[in-house]
Amino acid sequence: MHLLLPVLFALGAALSNALATVLQRKAALTVPRSDSLRAGLMLDLLRRPVWLVGIATVIVAAVCQAVALATGPMTVVQPLLVLELPLTLVIATVLLHGRLSSSGWAAVCAVVAGLAVALFAASPEGNRTYVPMDRWIPALAVCTAALAGLVFAALRRPAGRARAACFGLATAVAYAATAALMKTSMHSLDDGGVTAFLTTWQTYGFALFGGCALFLLSNAMQAGPLVASQPAITLGDAGVSLLLGITLYDEYLRGGWWLPLQVLGAALIAAGVLALSRLPLARALTGDQHEAAPAKAP
Repeated sequence: MHLLLPVLFALGAALSNALATVLQRKAALTVPRSDSLRAGLMLDLLRRPVWLVGIATVIVAAVCQAVALATGPMTVVQPLLVLELPLTLVIATVLLHGRLSSSGWAAVCAVVAGLAVALFAASPEGNRTYVPMDRWIPALAVCTAALAGLVFAALRRPAGRARAACFGLATAVAYAATAALMKTSMHSLDDGGVTAFLTTWQTYGFALFGGCALFLLSNAMQAGPLVASQPAITLGDAGVSLLLGITLYDEYLRGGWWLPLQVLGAALIAAGVLALSRLPLARALTGDQHEAAPAKAP
């Protein structure tokens, strides 16, 4: 029962992010399109109530994730955010009058079933509230080095799958580091109030890594097809978050005979995410045109 609150808030974060994606895409479809940067784009969007609701939903998602991390282990909260992609597509079928094929619904079921199997088999435990600096320094150094290496590798490649995957993995590392730092910041807020929250270095650390994540995400979306970037982001975030939860917060997973079930769950999630990212509806939501079918002649 002690995991009920973080699970509910993690699901709320995934649902809110999914809804925000669909609402913002719906608003973007109502403004004039342009192939170049247009200064009036933000003004057009600000006049769209749907876009404003989408921004509000992003804030709700951030609050839900913060509460989930403050009350539960990273090894539970972050993997649950994998549900954001299938939830986005399900919501889009309703709000954007899209359509999920039978294979799309099968992929949604694969992600949900895989997540359930993996979390049941792993049975994550632990919720440490204090992390000493001798753990933060090597963990953040490795994350920073990984970010630099992945960005360097991406920039050495032309636009396409490899470049998008490298930027996607970099985004995942930044997201996971943001979550790890946010968890400590929220504990500071809970223990010492706003003053403690604003004076702890982790607050500014998660703001920095969060800003990097958003910047890298935009580059990942522009660098290549969604089928290359989205699995790297979704699966990479969950994987790196597991490592940070174990190394920083002393969280642990069941081993022994439970490992094959965990691998099976992870394989189902990976297969489902990969299949979902190939769907035309998923590419339409991100504005991905790299693999879009050629337009028919009038």
